[in-house]
Amino acid sequence: MNKEQATLLIPLYAKGRPNAIIDDPQSVSNDISTFAGRIQSFQQLFRKNGVLIGVDEIELGTDSDEASALFKVIIESLIERDCKIVITTHHKRLAALLAANRHVELLAALYDEENRVPTYGFMQGSIGKSYAFETAVRYGIPAPIIEEAKTLYGEEKERLGDLIERSSQLELELNLKKEAIEQELEAVYEKKKQLSIQQEEVKRILEEEKQRLNKEYFDAIKEAKEAIKAKDSKEAHRHLNKAHKEHAKIKEQKEVKPESFAVGDYVKYSNTSGVIEKIQKDRAVVDCNGIKMTFPLAKLTRTTQQKKSRGIKIDVKKPTKASVNLDLHGMRAEEALHELDLFINHALLAGFEEVYIYHGVGSGILSRVVRDFLKEHPSVKSWEDAPANRGGSGATIVKF
Repeated sequence: MNKEQATLLIPLYAKGRPNAIIDDPQSVSNDISTFAGRIQSFQQLFRKNGVLIGVDEIELGTDSDEASALFKVIIESLIERDCKIVITTHHKRLAALLAANRHVELLAALYDEENRVPTYGFMQGSIGKSYAFETAVRYGIPAPIIEEAKTLYGEEKERLGDLIERSSQLELELNLKKEAIEQELEAVYEKKKQLSIQQEEVKRILEEEKQRLNKEYFDAIKEAKEAIKAKDSKEAHRHLNKAHKEHAKIKEQKEVKPESFAVGDYVKYSNTSGVIEKIQKDRAVVDCNGIKMTFPLAKLTRTTQQKKSRGIKIDVKKPTKASVNLDLHGMRAEEALHELDLFINHALLAGFEEVYIYHGVGSGILSRVVRDFLKEHPSVKSWEDAPANRGGSGATIVKF
């Protein structure tokens, strides 16, 4: 293969002994042209099955358009005979004709034009670009001749070549980014696995400690009862006091005091985590990857800051059940606020831009409670009465 960027056409499966078609068989004495010699080589292959075939510059010696059509049919016939063929070509037409065949894979050989050296790398699924004009410049062909040749070649074909080259570069960059992201995801999954193992270990230790304390508590109660039966009041009181102390330790294991939080703390609620932006009485406004949500302080736990890397977001898990409609009819104000808060958070996580809240008209209490809540919510852009066919003043449209 020379220094220009060529294209490999590789059928995906075959077996057997290799056959090479790489030389120029042209012979004046035998009256054989290059193309005729190639055809003779291919003719002999139709007597074999399941062989490996290598062909260099397949379309030498004849019109490339005619040869492309002919060799497409020949190659597909050999594939049906369980042959595997590796072909190099600079002619894009043959590559384009075979691109739709599911048994054929295209590989563009990459060439470093700036340093004028082959990279020995390949771009999968792409047609290579030729560097004929660039090679002519490099070896001293006068510039006016090259410009005239480019004009004759046609601006559209030259532009197509540039697009093919750019497509190859973009695909290569995409593959590199994909590989880096896959490595980072693997590291994240491994970290998650380790954290899960640590969490299970902590649970096991706590459970063992709780069982030990329970055993000591019940043993102390048993001793106290034995002392009472023996009518030794002082000994009974001593054992009862010991039992109550042990019981207090068990309660401490079960009753965890709520944590205190401040603006800027990284917190977690269920499967959602983010940073606290504002604290309002017993609730906190949390920024979860750009989504503002409110959570009860008592339900938050402290967490570490998640590292942001190449656009990967692992903090927010979308809810499996989310709806654009919420019905509050018949609920008390406190219950309605709780349901409304959960509904808004789920809608934000699901990515909804508009939702409907049905509160009815009635005495207007639910409507007022809903509007007051929406007024204070950081992610709500606007709200208004629903149209008549969607509930009118008995419903509110909310937009995020």
